[in-house]
Amino acid sequence: MGAPGALDVLIVSLGSTTGLRTADAELAASIERAGASVALTGAGPQRQVRTMMLTDLLWARGARKAAARALAEGPAPRAIIYSSTTAALLWPRPGAIRFDAPAAGNRPGREGLWQRPLERRRLAEAPLLLPLSAGALEELPAVVRGGGRALVLGLVAEPSGPAAPARDIAAITYAANPRKKGLDRVLAAWRELLAERQAPGELIVAGASERELAAAGIALSAEPGVRSVGRLEPAEYRALLRRARVFVCAPRREDYGAAQLEALADGCMLVSTPAPGPYAALEIARRLDGRLIGEQLLQGLRAAFDEPSPGYGERALAELAPFSRAAIDERVAHELLPRLLASH
Repeated sequence: MGAPGALDVLIVSLGSTTGLRTADAELAASIERAGASVALTGAGPQRQVRTMMLTDLLWARGARKAAARALAEGPAPRAIIYSSTTAALLWPRPGAIRFDAPAAGNRPGREGLWQRPLERRRLAEAPLLLPLSAGALEELPAVVRGGGRALVLGLVAEPSGPAAPARDIAAITYAANPRKKGLDRVLAAWRELLAERQAPGELIVAGASERELAAAGIALSAEPGVRSVGRLEPAEYRALLRRARVFVCAPRREDYGAAQLEALADGCMLVSTPAPGPYAALEIARRLDGRLIGEQLLQGLRAAFDEPSPGYGERALAELAPFSRAAIDERVAHELLPRLLASH
């Protein structure tokens, strides 16, 4: 779109998780497929600290350094996308902000003491807001989300490969940040299920290291019918989803829920409690089979194993059509880029 040697879009990636890095790489590829030039820069690993206030500060400083370095050393971009509000907090130059949830929603109390007011300023200054869901936009103050500056642009959720010959894993859960994901509640429901019947198979716990589990006070060795596989590469994890009958979770808050959307894409039935936050998969799961969604996980597990809803997987893929790579590419080419580059 631009002149040879010029740069249309610079993406400043926070990259604090595998999911964020994957999402930013997907967005960059989609922009390239639309015919625009794009560069991706990231904050890089940051040291672990004890509070979210300091964690966010370190990652915001890392994102600022990465953005400043890219602006100083590379061609000047026509537009910048900051991936997450944290990446935008200390920006060297205004740009669009892509986010799953604002600090206004997921950093209550002291944990967001400095982030919330600065985030509000940055969101007001941004030329374009790119929430992953309508729910994320609704968590913003009305004065910030007004003005027609928002474009909802979700993440790609497609099958990761051919279905396994047999679904030989009873259930799987993704437990990165075990307390927030409600792993303790999942394990309690699994114990209840096993107390009333013969085990339907294993519950696989993915996404959390032994150290993270121990820090959350969880010892899986004491849990019958449960096995931890730790942190896996995305392809290995998705291969497990294709073998699992159920994805079960009980988040205390859900900022988006990419893991649940991936599970649906790979043919799992989603058993979940409701959760505050912009939980993108929740209404989809209710439409697919409302029996599987409720405060009592045990009831959802019973229904999933005893009376699975016919055609669940096929109906899930139909529900996920707006999250296909082709659908996202269409929005990037015909809605995002025209708006992003309009003033340049």
